[in-house]
Amino acid sequence: MADALILVVDDEPDIRALLKDVLEDEGYRVALAANAGEARERLVATPPDAVLLDIWMPGEDGLALLRAWQANGLPCPVVMMSGHGTIETAVEATRLGAYDFIEKPITLAKLLITLERALEAARLKRDNAALRRQVQHAGPPLGESEAMRQLRARLERLAGHDAPVLLRGEAGSGKESLARWLHGLGQRRNGPFLAVGPGSIAPEQAAASLFGAEHEGQVQAGLLEQAQGGTLFLDEVAELAPELQLRLSSALERRSLLRIGGTRAVELDVRLLAATAQDLEALVRAGQFREELYYQLNVVPLDVPPLRSRAEDIGVLLTQFVDEFARRDGLEPRGLSEAALARLRRHDWPGNVRELRNLVQRLLVLGGSGTIELAEVDAALGGRLQAEPSGEAFAIDYTLPLREARDRFERAYLMRQLEQAGGSVGKLAKLAGMERTHLYRKLRDLGIELRA
Repeated sequence: MADALILVVDDEPDIRALLKDVLEDEGYRVALAANAGEARERLVATPPDAVLLDIWMPGEDGLALLRAWQANGLPCPVVMMSGHGTIETAVEATRLGAYDFIEKPITLAKLLITLERALEAARLKRDNAALRRQVQHAGPPLGESEAMRQLRARLERLAGHDAPVLLRGEAGSGKESLARWLHGLGQRRNGPFLAVGPGSIAPEQAAASLFGAEHEGQVQAGLLEQAQGGTLFLDEVAELAPELQLRLSSALERRSLLRIGGTRAVELDVRLLAATAQDLEALVRAGQFREELYYQLNVVPLDVPPLRSRAEDIGVLLTQFVDEFARRDGLEPRGLSEAALARLRRHDWPGNVRELRNLVQRLLVLGGSGTIELAEVDAALGGRLQAEPSGEAFAIDYTLPLREARDRFERAYLMRQLEQAGGSVGKLAKLAGMERTHLYRKLRDLGIELRA
């Protein structure tokens, strides 16, 4: 952490001078104190980012000073130093909140690594506090269908437990919103909620992104570590590479993780929620997903129903989305006629709740004012690409924006190619000329369900 201010508290002038020279050579700013009184003054005048504190000093010793700081809440990480250290002393310093304890004569390499880790831990603590302030807990899943009532009841029962939950359902069915709501109900609600799709991370960066990395004393905290005290949501967990599946399984088993290039295990205090639109059991049988990780994640499986199976919930979802866009984007709220609402309830919703939300936004942005009638809904839905009987051409609604027309063409194209591939994603990747990870992400975004 370049430019950090380090307060060195030691009664020996030679040690203060040596540490000042070393730390300044490493790019740190340094403040010095010869005793507890000076340390208190420095702490108030210019709060440091970390403190190197000698234990044995004349007058008030380092442990007494640490005890006083701890009573008022430690303002920064403190690393204790001593030439007469004992196990009891180290334990007492740790109990009082010291980040670490190093013995004199000081090994400079160890000192620098310990200091860097202490600064990184402090940064993570600040970041997590910011995440706790920023996290927006989703509201309860809406709908009065029997499926949604049962799902809400099960989530409420799970809120008081830390067991892993596997949310199974089609793309766009609202699995992340359910995970956020579950997090907001539980004991970890004041901790961070981090959501990540493994398929969206570059393969060469995936391990470091999830588990963190260490190199030459530099520490990069991964997403698991950043979610300490809170929840990590893994969307489409089937996209985890085999190496990451093994690492994650090991971390869950030991309740600790090892950063890439690291040698010291980091205790893990995270609730893991996972989601998938794929059949993990079939992937396990095919050798494409680790069996032990499947059982670790599948402690409590929950099936999220597709929107087409709960058409009676469409009305309340429409109201929610209209209110959201009116409040967030300043769009004019609009209601639907009975005929328009009936048309939406008959729609098959391949993109599920995500598709409905996008449709509402489009109707509010591009439509006029007043009630949304059947003709307007038909125009918005009727542009879906349909294959002609020959299978060689498509009916295209040229009134659509380019991006939406492209998405609909890609969906029709990939569905036809998937049929030609007999449902095999591997064969589909060859037919479409796409890398498999990118193809999974594209299929998910387009609402194309993969069936075993």
